[in-house]
Amino acid sequence: MSYIPRLKNEYKSNVVTRLMKEFSYDNVMQVPKLQKIVISKGVGAAVNDKKLIDHALNEITDISGQKAIATMSKKDVASFKLRKGMPVGVKVTLRGERMYEFLDRFVTTALPRVRDFNGVKSTGFDGRGNYNLGVTEQIIFPEINIDKINKISGMDITFVTSANTDTEAMQLLSELGLPFKKKHEADEKPKLENKPAVTEAALEETPEAEAVVEETPEAEAAVEEAPEAEAAVEETPEAEAAVEETPESEVNEDEENNKEN
Repeated sequence: MSYIPRLKNEYKSNVVTRLMKEFSYDNVMQVPKLQKIVISKGVGAAVNDKKLIDHALNEITDISGQKAIATMSKKDVASFKLRKGMPVGVKVTLRGERMYEFLDRFVTTALPRVRDFNGVKSTGFDGRGNYNLGVTEQIIFPEINIDKINKISGMDITFVTSANTDTEAMQLLSELGLPFKKKHEADEKPKLENKPAVTEAALEETPEAEAVVEETPEAEAAVEEAPEAEAAVEETPEAEAAVEETPESEVNEDEENNKEN
């Protein structure tokens, strides 16, 4: 019996059944499948140093288990001292059993070695069912010997599927083991972390408001001083009494006029 990769066997036995139930396919041939995986790496500095291409070829070959090829520039760029036909990158295309073997190693061994890994982003789909993923350090792969690497560099990994939509492709890759970040968790975490900070700051600011409230007795004191003004108003009857005394003076003047007459 020929060897069958673990992920390929898992796809045929379980993944196809789950995808048919979820998307209500009428035929098994409608179920999306992984067609190929392309690993590419740009080496722009190879214009000045040809040995960098050899290092990149050896690294990608060790990672993928298949001989990588150099990619050539398509036109001249004078500002970069680039001539048409010069090697500027490396790539390898995996299909069949090697594709499933690489995906299995990538998911189970390489991704857990990424620092602060919380899942891969779900924004790398191109709208046609293909997913692009960037790796910043090649040392996450156990095939790379850290003592022998020339420079820390990354690479791009493209998963090409037969899915018509990004939703189907994402579900297929999730079933094959690719850990995507959940959108609602990524959105809720910052909010939960920010809320306590805001409330604590608000609580710390409240003593100032309390201090303002404590300062209000001065206003109350000002209100208490108002009775003095009322007392001044109450003193006005004396002026009224003086006004009331004026008739007596008028009576005296009338008596003096009568006597003269």
